[in-house]
Amino acid sequence: MKREEEYKGFEDGPIRPPSEADSLLLRVTRNCPWNKCKFCSLYKGEKFSVRPVDHVIRDIDLVKRLCDEIHSALHLPDEQKRKKLNDLQAPLDENEWMAFQSAKNWVRDGMRSIFLQDANSLIIKPDYLVNILEYLIETFPQVERITSYARSSSIARTSDDDMARIANAGLNRIHIGMESASDEVLDFVRKGVGKDTHIIAGQKIKRAGIELSEYYMPGLGGERLSKANALETADALNRIDPDFIRIRTLVIPHGTELFTDMQTGRFKKTGDIETARELLLFLDALEGITSTVKSDHIINLFEEVEGRLPEDKDYMKAPIKEFLDMDPLLQVLYITGRRTGSFRRLDDMKDPIRYKRAENTRVSRNLTVHNVDDFTAGIVTRYI
Repeated sequence: MKREEEYKGFEDGPIRPPSEADSLLLRVTRNCPWNKCKFCSLYKGEKFSVRPVDHVIRDIDLVKRLCDEIHSALHLPDEQKRKKLNDLQAPLDENEWMAFQSAKNWVRDGMRSIFLQDANSLIIKPDYLVNILEYLIETFPQVERITSYARSSSIARTSDDDMARIANAGLNRIHIGMESASDEVLDFVRKGVGKDTHIIAGQKIKRAGIELSEYYMPGLGGERLSKANALETADALNRIDPDFIRIRTLVIPHGTELFTDMQTGRFKKTGDIETARELLLFLDALEGITSTVKSDHIINLFEEVEGRLPEDKDYMKAPIKEFLDMDPLLQVLYITGRRTGSFRRLDDMKDPIRYKRAENTRVSRNLTVHNVDDFTAGIVTRYI
């Protein structure tokens, strides 16, 4: 007989989408059930497991109690408020203290959204997920959004009836790491899913009335499959019409299989200029959909490539086209400034102080079109 897992206190997983910065993070599963993607190092060496539902419920109860106690302190004068909050923390063990910090941040941010961790909460039994969602809504009736990561393969195996039950129980946004819809790219990076499954899963989520965020990874096809990565992914997204398309430019951390492939020459990474061309091709190929495009991560070269399709397509393409039309030395300057924090967007090059700072870096490092990507590769890996 399998021994029941002991509850060891509140848990907090390692990741969430940037758009969930204000959300309460509630750990439903640990790590990633697939954990084979060549470009990802986050869960390597970690075992996947599903947390027992009663453990998740206990986490919810703990956060609820702490939120109530924090709220009771907020109306007090500043000195008394600080004392009460300090007194609340004093007797807490390490896990309870972590829950207290989560509760305090969540109260500060308005208690409007909850994100279910880790990499694929939709892999658990629908009945379990419905129980958790219903308890969350009962405990925190003011919550406006409950979201989760999921894999397309898990969604594709879930019936429409179960997806409707999950939606009715309160899950109203799902984040899918599509990354690419080119079967050749997906096979090479060992994503464990194909284009058809991506489409089936995306359409299933939309039918259930759940908001869908799909992630596209410019550069994942490398030099050889850059065009396929752009066009096949755009084609899949055109068939799905997700609520959000989120751009996540490829970064290759040391220690990943893709890094080894790059070192051995099996994978030739595109530099920022080539990746910009791919992104422009991708945007050009998006047709007949009303998705909102978001560039909400610092690893992207263009923060301003955001807007609603179809009306904002030209607006989103404009900075990419302007960058590609620049003199190569100015392209290097922008890449240098963006990657070192001097520039957030292309228009920042018009700021003489920001421009000078980026130019000083470019000159001091002797950066050219031939070595700028090598220089910035080490910088962007810090952001993931």
